[in-house]
Amino acid sequence: MYPRILSTRQQKSFFLFGPRGVGKTAWLKHTFPEALYFDLLDSDLHLRLTASPRRLDDLIPQNFTEWVILDEVQRIPDILNEVHRLIEGRRLRFILTGSSARKLRRRGVNLLAGRAVTQFMHPLTATELGGDFRLAHSLQFGCLPVAYTEPMPKAYLSSYVSTYLREEVVQEGLLRNVAAFTRFLEAASFSQAAVLNMATVARECGVERKAVEDYFTILEDLLLAVRLPVFTRRAKRRMITHPKFFLFDVGVFNTLRPRGPLDLESEMAGPGLETLILQHLRALNDYYELGYQISYWRTANKVEVDFVLYGEHGLLAIEAKLSARVRDEDMQGLRLFLADYPQAKAYLLYTGSQSWHDQGVEIMNVETALRQLPNILRGENGASQKAKGKGQKAKI
Repeated sequence: MYPRILSTRQQKSFFLFGPRGVGKTAWLKHTFPEALYFDLLDSDLHLRLTASPRRLDDLIPQNFTEWVILDEVQRIPDILNEVHRLIEGRRLRFILTGSSARKLRRRGVNLLAGRAVTQFMHPLTATELGGDFRLAHSLQFGCLPVAYTEPMPKAYLSSYVSTYLREEVVQEGLLRNVAAFTRFLEAASFSQAAVLNMATVARECGVERKAVEDYFTILEDLLLAVRLPVFTRRAKRRMITHPKFFLFDVGVFNTLRPRGPLDLESEMAGPGLETLILQHLRALNDYYELGYQISYWRTANKVEVDFVLYGEHGLLAIEAKLSARVRDEDMQGLRLFLADYPQAKAYLLYTGSQSWHDQGVEIMNVETALRQLPNILRGENGASQKAKGKGQKAKI
């Protein structure tokens, strides 16, 4: 099992949310071996506690002082009232996991009124994988733990998509037309790392726009996708308004994206690299509690920066290029962004081996950058990159 960055400092109850397959259960069982564990995916236990959530009290021994884990708590939202009572009455500490906050939010259930903090788990990062991290493998199969430990990750991802993204979404009662949702997933995969156009997706999958909007919301509620807003703070030029769409893991994206003789590999490789970087940014931002708002920057003239991070730790602009060479036009977005926000730190990540500093932009190998990303996000990378290769011109 790979070590996770996720903090274990909590002394009070907490929610742990994350998509299926990111390793929540394995991490909890390894980190809290003395905990009392209840799997709400177990049909018998689910039936008993759904009928009477107060039975949870009887299942926990008196004078028990260790953690109590309720896995997939969104399956019985009403049990949170009983959890609240047990926290107050018996001073128990709970870990409440889930792959969907949708039911909890829509039902307006008791979220323990501040008695439990919320944490998120994401796919593995280069930091967690250590020496096992391989850029080519991650770009093809993503960073779900099993994608790195399973000898046939492609088969696993196919099963993940067919079993979870389709069947279990239906079983959760979130939709009834699985055929329309399947067409939507394929159509949505063409919007990966792109400005989202609802009307185009609806037309491509033959589904009404309102249904498509609901489908996108379902993916976000299940933590399977995210929409990045445009960075507009103190904008000095006209910006677009539409968000960019990303599925949460590059391996899931590659599995959903149809392939055929008319599909160019380059059309998937670029979005795949952006996805890999974004899932690292989101994970590290949560794990280190950095508080960045993650967005992107795109002018009305279609000049773009892939990622903008804004918060108390600073303003960062990151551009990704799946190329071993850096061309002058690759720097256009970052240079324009720096002209508007000279206080920003700018990074261009590419697949070449050299690193240098060029007119305010740090140019780095993407694999090296992913390994150093915790320090970059915390502003601890210093001036080493500026000193290295200072004055060199970009390699054309």
